[in-house]
Amino acid sequence: MAKETVEVLISGGKATAAPPLGPALGPKGVNIGKVIAEINKKTASFAGMQVPVKVIIDTDTKEFSIKIGTPPAAELIKKEAGIAKASGSPKSDLVADLKIEQLIKIAAMKEDALLGNDAKARVKEIAGTCRSMGIMVEEKRVAEFIKEVNEGKYDAQIKSGKTELTDEERKEMAVKKAELLKHHEELRTKWLAKANTILDQNKGKENKTIRKALQANEVPEEIINEVAPEEKEAPKN
Repeated sequence: MAKETVEVLISGGKATAAPPLGPALGPKGVNIGKVIAEINKKTASFAGMQVPVKVIIDTDTKEFSIKIGTPPAAELIKKEAGIAKASGSPKSDLVADLKIEQLIKIAAMKEDALLGNDAKARVKEIAGTCRSMGIMVEEKRVAEFIKEVNEGKYDAQIKSGKTELTDEERKEMAVKKAELLKHHEELRTKWLAKANTILDQNKGKENKTIRKALQANEVPEEIINEVAPEEKEAPKN
């Protein structure tokens, strides 16, 4: 009884017959509509996140089973933080703040995919991903938070496995998020003004020259791609 596996990454609850899923399933002879319906049912709780999905097909009977993986850690972090995207300049532009309970929750969900040998190590691993996304933990930059984890400050919380936040903690998070959003918008306004000045100074020059000038002035890549999008090479005949 031979089996084939189709692996795709889909938006939770929004699988369709469009690429990549439809074309991958088409030659397998399965009922694509039924496959999509089951995937959407099983991934509905991951709405707004990218979810790894495996469709395992019996090549003789055309019966199938579906295995749902957990979304990438970055997707789970964004959901917990209530943000659509990570910071484009994580060293200077912080976009959210998480509580230790949320890191414990994500670390537990991703346990099989993480390298850490214990809960404490896995929490630090998730914190490392937060750092690359411009996200604070317990109102601290990640380096300071990890230092405190190493010192044992959060041992009791990690050992308890508590993952739920109180209403008061959620209110505190909302206030901090609003503060960070305001700061983010102020930084964005500042960098856009600087980028536009550089554009004026380099008017008429090639796009790659303008991009180099923006990079030389440490304008965030996110802003550079907005004001001077990288030109795509024309396809070769």
